[in-house]
Amino acid sequence: MPVNSKIDLRHLSLQLANGADILRDITISVPPGSITAIVGPSGSGKSSLLRCINRLWEPPPASVYLDGSDITAMDVLDLRRRVGMLFQTPALFEGTVSDNIRYGPGLRGQTITRKRMNALLGMAGLDDDVGDRPADQLSGGQAQRVALARTLANQPDVLLLDEPTSALDPAATLKIERTIRHLRDTLGLTVLWVSHAFEQVERTADQIILLVDGTVAEAGATRQVLSGTHHPLIDDFAAGRL
Repeated sequence: MPVNSKIDLRHLSLQLANGADILRDITISVPPGSITAIVGPSGSGKSSLLRCINRLWEPPPASVYLDGSDITAMDVLDLRRRVGMLFQTPALFEGTVSDNIRYGPGLRGQTITRKRMNALLGMAGLDDDVGDRPADQLSGGQAQRVALARTLANQPDVLLLDEPTSALDPAATLKIERTIRHLRDTLGLTVLWVSHAFEQVERTADQIILLVDGTVAEAGATRQVLSGTHHPLIDDFAAGRL
């Protein structure tokens, strides 16, 4: 197993109850402190791949590793603390922004000081005074950043992003992108980002993984994949046809 990798997938396959393949023999390594974009046609297995990495969908034993450890042998709640996930639509709880951010640490009997709260808000690109606002009075972009701050409160090693900007306007999208790049650069977070937006991948990703029919059709450094001879679906992605 590569020494310099955060996540390793080794011959990962996943099937539905009816025997239909979702993921087929996926073997990839994700370096620490990097942003890896996962792209491909609808139904190619992108979201399923993310869900396997934090066991929202249970992968087979010895197929997904975090820091060299088989995730199926880990306590699932500890795994999900270390591997946080953001979805297309943020699902915030009732109460204030601060109530949402305190939730995860509170489950472990931990408290968050005002200083720590303000730091978490700042990491997510939010002002200190947002903490006292009701969560149901936020814009879509603010709500997604609160969901990010809530995830960061658990001090994750890895962020899984399942099209978190797909419902946001361009300005809010750029703010999320800047925030994620900043977290990679300052905290060394490892990020896997499912995206249908070519420009977003160009701006943010260090690596690209192209999934087609549940298999890896192409993988490599973003600049290398986009500039060299590549799979025809990369051109479709660039043209907005995926």
